[in-house]
Amino acid sequence: MRKRKTSNTDIKKTLSRSTELFKTYKPITPGIRHLRRPLNLHIYEGRPVRALTIAKRKNGGRNSYGRITVRHRGGGHRQRIRTLDFVREEQGVYDVIRIEYDPGRSAHIALVRSRDPKHEGTQRWKYILATDGMRAGDEVQSFRQGIPEGFIPDFDAALKEEEKASEVAGEKSEGQGQKASSAHSLALGILRTMTLKPGNVLQLKLMPPGTVIHNIALKPSGPGILVRAAGSFGQIVSHEDAGRYTHVRLQSGEVRKILSDCCATVGKVSNPLWKGRSLGKAGRARWLGRRPSVRGVAMNA
Repeated sequence: MRKRKTSNTDIKKTLSRSTELFKTYKPITPGIRHLRRPLNLHIYEGRPVRALTIAKRKNGGRNSYGRITVRHRGGGHRQRIRTLDFVREEQGVYDVIRIEYDPGRSAHIALVRSRDPKHEGTQRWKYILATDGMRAGDEVQSFRQGIPEGFIPDFDAALKEEEKASEVAGEKSEGQGQKASSAHSLALGILRTMTLKPGNVLQLKLMPPGTVIHNIALKPSGPGILVRAAGSFGQIVSHEDAGRYTHVRLQSGEVRKILSDCCATVGKVSNPLWKGRSLGKAGRARWLGRRPSVRGVAMNA
């Protein structure tokens, strides 16, 4: 049986997907010949919400004495700092209004609005880290305070049955214990189906092993600190039998023990193609506030 020869057109079709992920330009000027940007057609092109931003005062890498303490900084376009909510204590459903660009980070941010009419100001409107695949119209929730009562009626009933079974374990028969455990496992499965959605905040102990997470907190009441860069994610490896710690594999491959009461956001950080971009020219780096770097051996002694 003769093998069909692979033509150049077949190879181009196979590799064509990589060119569609980035936007390239016809090189009518030298500055855009090597320019390559990720295709993000869902990004909002307008200005941010001014009440959720702070003016950024640049110092050019100098300290209060005027001496350079951080090299290769200075200039750049004027920017405003977006104030993000890394804690997300407020419960309830938040609607994603739009996905925006943030000059202060590699990931995208999402503007969300609370459905609770009692919330006002920054409780009603806030910026959060956008999850990969998040779009306008999605819904996100925070379960940092735990699962609210009545969220899953079967879950509350199953917990009560389990408490009763543990109190009078010796008096109950084996069949009744199996019935209570099966009801609890069913309710737990329903709970994970309703809560394990990208963008939701959950305690680590409520997530099964293998869950992809980001924006991981190191204190039960603290903000998310770990895994916040574009395209990064962590993964839950296992829960300790004692229930105090959860093993989480970070982006570097390190497996860290984190308190099970700490919270994290489900999903992967947005803008995973950020590392494949190309600025195209030195001037675009200057717009970002980066000054040239010169090797020490090339300087005069």
